[in-house]
Amino acid sequence: MEAMPDTALETIVNIDEANAARYLIEESMQRPVVIDFWADWCGPCKTLMPILEKLANEYAGAFLLAKVNADEQQMIAQQFGVRSLPTVMVMKDGQPVDGFAGAQPETAVREMLEKFLPSPYDGLLQQASALLEAGDAAGAVGVLRTAYEESGKRHDIAMAYVHALIEARRLDDAQAILDAVAMVDQDALYEQLRAQLDIAREAARSPELVALEDKLQSDPDNLDLREQIAVQYSAAGQYREALESLLHILRTDVNHKDGATKKALLDTIASLGKGDPLAAEYQRKLFSLLY
Repeated sequence: MEAMPDTALETIVNIDEANAARYLIEESMQRPVVIDFWADWCGPCKTLMPILEKLANEYAGAFLLAKVNADEQQMIAQQFGVRSLPTVMVMKDGQPVDGFAGAQPETAVREMLEKFLPSPYDGLLQQASALLEAGDAAGAVGVLRTAYEESGKRHDIAMAYVHALIEARRLDDAQAILDAVAMVDQDALYEQLRAQLDIAREAARSPELVALEDKLQSDPDNLDLREQIAVQYSAAGQYREALESLLHILRTDVNHKDGATKKALLDTIASLGKGDPLAAEYQRKLFSLLY
């Protein structure tokens, strides 16, 4: 097999005698190199390799995964003292600094890598911070949603996510994230964000919205009034309530205002951003209603 072309962002290469010194020694002076010694006949190797490849792609070049077929490259395997397969070694500054023999679960491989590499989520946190500073709270929410889910809801990422949600006026979603925080993790930052959320909720309760809700209590079948409330909900960051109000109108009159209400619902969904779970939920509900 041929090695991948030489680029600044190489993540995975196949090692032979021609490129071994360059990739296993010289490259380790610039970034960690993870060597995977494997063979076709080795069952555990086939379990471990996809994990290593996934992590190499996730870290996007922060380390190099160097794959050595120990059957084809016996001299290299002998030089590194490989006695069983799979064997993984971490090279740094031209020297082996860590490693293991035998297949390991992803969690164990991650723990080993974290000793030598920055978290793959640190870049996402920086990206989200830059988006917030630029006034793009919705963009920050999208970035942090990914980091929050993929990191297993890591606490510092959860708190950054809540902050972005509050800035984007996604108050119900911020509440849901805070409610999911274990008591042991409810630190000073958690309390600060909960206070910010309470303030944001209070500020969102405009006199106009309160007055419209009171009117609706007396006239629950007034679809125009319900649409006005939906607009107020959206402005207040209560997107679920806004979407539910618009969907309620369409369930009663699917062509309300000659399709303007349907467009308002679609516009509200679009404003949440691609991949947003709330947007996906109401896209499905609208599709079920229409078809």
